Amino acid sequence: MHVDMDAFFVAVELRHRPELLGKMVIVGQPEGRSVVLSASYEARALGVRSAMPMVTALRMCPNAVVIPPHHDQYQQVSAEVMAVFHSITDTVEQLSVDEAFLDVSGSLRRLGTPLEIGALIRRRISAEVGITASVGIAASKFVAKVASTRCKPNGMLLIEKEQTVQYLHTLPVEALWGVGAKTREVLARLGIFTVADVAATPRASLQKALGSTGAALHALAWGIDPRPVTPEHVEKSIGAEETFAVDTFDDGVLTRELLRLSHKVAARLREAGLSGHTLAIKIKYSDFSTISRSKALSAGTDSSAQIYAGAVALLRALGARPQSVRLIGVRMERLDTVAGAPLQFTLDPRDDNSRNAEVVGDAISARFGGAKIVPARLLGKPRGRN
Repeated sequence: MHVDMDAFFVAVELRHRPELLGKMVIVGQPEGRSVVLSASYEARALGVRSAMPMVTALRMCPNAVVIPPHHDQYQQVSAEVMAVFHSITDTVEQLSVDEAFLDVSGSLRRLGTPLEIGALIRRRISAEVGITASVGIAASKFVAKVASTRCKPNGMLLIEKEQTVQYLHTLPVEALWGVGAKTREVLARLGIFTVADVAATPRASLQKALGSTGAALHALAWGIDPRPVTPEHVEKSIGAEETFAVDTFDDGVLTRELLRLSHKVAARLREAGLSGHTLAIKIKYSDFSTISRSKALSAGTDSSAQIYAGAVALLRALGARPQSVRLIGVRMERLDTVAGAPLQFTLDPRDDNSRNAEVVGDAISARFGGAKIVPARLLGKPRGRN
């Protein structure tokens, strides 16, 4: 099964704003260069989509109600949704805060047919969480995802194994994983517009046009997707970035933002019980050109002080900036469990003290919700940020 919440961020907000049910609602910051995080289906009917610039969305939907995001609430509701999934089966592969694959083959004797289990999941999410979900049921992950997409919002679709190929061949080529705008253009030049067209095209021809992607698309067009549901998702990297409301040359603004992002990344590392062995920064200039720089660490770290020090060093190593900066980001790669590798410290006792303070701050935030322990430099209104 692929279970996906319907307009998740909007749905969570409407639990507290029931007067907005049935209205055009957009979640996101209304000012600056912010983007749409989620939109109600009423707004989507006018063309509003996630990741669309907010100014474009409001031009298309000027009467929409814009609600600033409340990420702590989304994480809490996500945990409630995942708890429902884990009560159904132990084999849950969470993809994001609002969707997951479930292998329910081991739950059939206990809970009934796949359709009965899907209906149970939808009832429980509605009753216990207060939002709606769409459920796709099939013999493979890819086809289950197709099914949940085709039955949105608040629906359920079962694609029987023996009907898989017949069903897929009724769909446009965009239904295949990996077909974005560029791939669609390449396929269109070959006269390929549907999944059936892909299936009918020799695999060698697709590989010649698209490389390894061509072979993968040919397999999916025939419903071939042997990947199992994998309960544990291993993070390959953890990062955070910020787009400035006004492009800046100011080193003070850039280093202050690196400090905030370093604390954010370090907190996520500690929450996941991970340490990073490679530190990277990302810079996007005003002309949208992007550069990144990274360095390997002698040992893993989850300390914001060490991440920040390394990030500032990478920034300064770039020298004078040729243009103003539009976006800056920090990322930790080559992740390992803290238990599986030693953490990096120096002989300076302040390093140990800094991390200990961060761990205490994590505990305070966990206990008191919105409480945050941050460096004094991050207090007050940031310059140049959204």
